Amino acid sequence: DLDDVLEKAKKANIVALVAVAEHSREFEKTIQLSERYSGFILPCLGVHPVQGLSPEDQRSVTLKVTVMKITEFKASLGCIVGLDFSPRFAGTDEQKEEQRQVLIRQIQLAKRLNLPLNVHSRSAGRPTISLLREQDADRVLLHAFDGRPSVAMEGVRAGYFFSIPPSIIRSGQKQKLVKQLPLTSICLETDSPALGPEKQVHD
Repeated sequence: DLDDVLEKAKKANIVALVAVAEHSREFEKTIQLSERYSGFILPCLGVHPVQGLSPEDQRSVTLKVTVMKITEFKASLGCIVGLDFSPRFAGTDEQKEEQRQVLIRQIQLAKRLNLPLNVHSRSAGRPTISLLREQDADRVLLHAFDGRPSVAMEGVRAGYFFSIPPSIIRSGQKQKLVKQLPLTSICLETDSPALGPEKQVHD
C-alpha cells in the first residue's frame, strides 16, 4: 500500500517523508525508495539499538556496513541511532555498554559528515541525553521520548528537538511531556504503524 500512503501524504501537503531503516538488511530497500521517490522520501540509516545483535562481532560488522553506506550514499537525514535499555534488548550491563559504544561511534560519524541524528531512547532517556551531551552532539532529534519531562529539559537546554507521535492521545507520559516542552523544541512524527492513534494501523 506504499503508493496509497504516499498519495495521501501528498494530498495532506506533506513535503517529504523520512524512511527509517531499523536493520542493515533494510538499507538497500530504503535507498532504492529514496531514489525512486527522489526528494520526497529521505533515507535514515544507522545501527538501531533494537537490532538485537548481541555478539560483538556481529554488531561490529553491522556498524562497518552502516558507516560505508552512509558515507557512500550521504543519507539525506543521517543516522537512526540510540539506546534501548528495555530488558528485551539490554538485560545486562555488558549489553548496555555495547550500545553506548556503538552510539558513540555513530555520533562521531554524524559530526564528521555534518548529519543530524534521529535518536531512539526507550527506557534510557537520561543515559541517552547524557551521552549525547558528553559527545557534543548538536543536531539531535529525540523521537517518541519516553523519559521524564525534567530529563527532556536537559535536552532542550542542549538545543535538542523532541518529536511527538500520534499515540500521545493514549499516552499520559507524552501528554505530560508536551506540557513542559517549549513549542520551539517540538516536532511531530508518525512512526507508523507502531505509534499511531490506533495500534498497528497503517495511516
